[in-house]
Amino acid sequence: MKNFIRYIDENGERWLLLIFYAYIVTVVMVEVLRRFGLAYSSFWGEETARFAFIYLVWVGAAAAVKDRAHLKIDVIFNYLPEKWVAYFHLGGDILTFVFACFALFFSIEAILVEIKFDALTHALRISIAYFTFAVPFGFALVLVRLIQSIRRDIIDIKAGRKLTAGTKLFG
Repeated sequence: MKNFIRYIDENGERWLLLIFYAYIVTVVMVEVLRRFGLAYSSFWGEETARFAFIYLVWVGAAAAVKDRAHLKIDVIFNYLPEKWVAYFHLGGDILTFVFACFALFFSIEAILVEIKFDALTHALRISIAYFTFAVPFGFALVLVRLIQSIRRDIIDIKAGRKLTAGTKLFG
């Protein structure tokens, strides 16, 4: 069981991203072939692909936080002492954590309103709350990854180790 949890911790977002991405590509490809080859398209294809894309974005945000690959301006880190860089990373994670807590709270509130008023999707006519759940789900994943990052940073600062810098988009 411990190995399974470790596997999910290391690869959970990757698998979810793969599933959502494969679904989007497959549905869009099939819908294009149907529309131009058969002059017919389904009512559900575009809508489910769009909602899968929303889940893809929010799971991707959590994956970026996990890998410390989210957008940031880090040129200033080149001119600061290593100890200060560690505190800037920690401070940024704490500010992001506070923001994510507020966002999680308000996104749950929005879902409760959708459930209360029985808001439905346009094509499928099912509760839109299933799809809007992507936002609090994503923020919950972001919070989990931020807690892990903050914990890791505090341990590294106490031990005097260099912090995990994350992946860079360029260079």
